Amino acid sequence: MDPRVIELHCIMPMANIASVIAHGILSYERAAKLSHHSVAMQPVQDRRDHKHVPGGLKLHQYANLYFHARNPMLHRRLSEADGLCVLRVSTQVLALPGAVITDQNAASDYVRFLAPAQWRLLDWDDIFAMDWRHPGDPIAYWRHKSRKCAEVLIPHQVAPGFIVGAFVVDAGAAARLGDLGCTLPVAVDPVLFFR
Repeated sequence: MDPRVIELHCIMPMANIASVIAHGILSYERAAKLSHHSVAMQPVQDRRDHKHVPGGLKLHQYANLYFHARNPMLHRRLSEADGLCVLRVSTQVLALPGAVITDQNAASDYVRFLAPAQWRLLDWDDIFAMDWRHPGDPIAYWRHKSRKCAEVLIPHQVAPGFIVGAFVVDAGAAARLGDLGCTLPVAVDPVLFFR
């Protein structure tokens, strides 16, 4: 795997932390059975609802993680940063049966679903770029924006034991996360949250 992949990320509303500690990170399908807050955008979820991973499950039957959470999804939720955390997930999940990686957002029309052993097919420089804008080149912008959201898909759930910590935007957010029952190590990383 690319040496920059030291952990995986999941953007999560802090309000879900007690459930995450108890149940892990759930697929969209499993999370729908529990009371929870969501950062999902409905038009994207509608697209995901109709997709199947070739030789695998429906897309909504996977828990989805990012290689890097400083991406367009988190950027769209900047106004909610005080109530969000980025969960840090062990790369050991890549060895779980049925794990899949994507070379861009899994909802994209042009996504490739790959085995983790095919990691060299991903554009790591685009995934870990701090910015995906390409002024004057809208095609490059759209391609990079989608690649920035490359995913790791884990069937059904990421068990709590794979979650190794959380990032938050500032010290106040760290305190709030602790007040909500978070027992994970919490680090403040404003740059991850575009600050």
